[in-house]
Amino acid sequence: MPRKRKLLAQLSALQSNSSFPPFDALDNPNATPGVDSSPKSSKYFAIEKKTPSQLEADFFNQPCVSLAKAFLGQILVRKLPDGRELWGRIVETEAYLGGEDEASHSKGGKQTQRNAAMFMKPGTLYVYQIYGIYFCVNVSSQGEGAAVLLRSLEPLQGLDAMRELRSASRKGATKVLKDWQLCNGPSKLCQAFGIDKAFDQRDLTQDAAIWMVPGHDPPGEQDVVTTTRIGIGNRGEWAQKPLRFYLRGNKFVSVVDKKTEKEMAAMGQVSCS
Repeated sequence: MPRKRKLLAQLSALQSNSSFPPFDALDNPNATPGVDSSPKSSKYFAIEKKTPSQLEADFFNQPCVSLAKAFLGQILVRKLPDGRELWGRIVETEAYLGGEDEASHSKGGKQTQRNAAMFMKPGTLYVYQIYGIYFCVNVSSQGEGAAVLLRSLEPLQGLDAMRELRSASRKGATKVLKDWQLCNGPSKLCQAFGIDKAFDQRDLTQDAAIWMVPGHDPPGEQDVVTTTRIGIGNRGEWAQKPLRFYLRGNKFVSVVDKKTEKEMAAMGQVSCS
């Protein structure tokens, strides 16, 4: 019984909606051992296909640059009001350090009603609007006023729902978006995941509509491209700081730095020779 209760507790925590079938076999103590009457209700199927556990507060509680890199390969999950879940693998981020960072909304340590989430505990969402219509989502980290911008996702689950949400935001657009076009940019991913100002100041470790789970294959250092941030305008030396990070060779990234990738490839060839 203790083992059964432990399995049931794990499955209950991991299975939040209809993304995975019910595991009835675990509730049937009279089932014949070794007989799999239904693959979808087998305890072996359940264990093999289980959903990874949610990322907790300790994960988010790290310096901004470290968190921006650590996000790569992790999975953002959004549960829509109708119960559908959207899953996207994080493939591109930017670090905004606060304080002396001239490109940060919290530069100089200035705290306002708009950027208050940047000063909240690590793992808090900071959602702001640009051009009066689009949204961008950030996650607070260690450091006064520091946060990581989520720039691009690789869609994994719920792509049809993502297209619906993107289409609703693209007035007059008739062309069907390809998979790589759904979340390849900070405002695009917010549209595709239904993220707006209502998500500002939400806690990724506590919220029932949005959270993160660990990715299956954490990228190695050689898989991560480190380059300059996008669209921050005239910010002096801060415009050239290498504070954008993305997965090398991933087609879902918003902007590829070919020069840096070539330099990485050349260094790799030299190191292997």
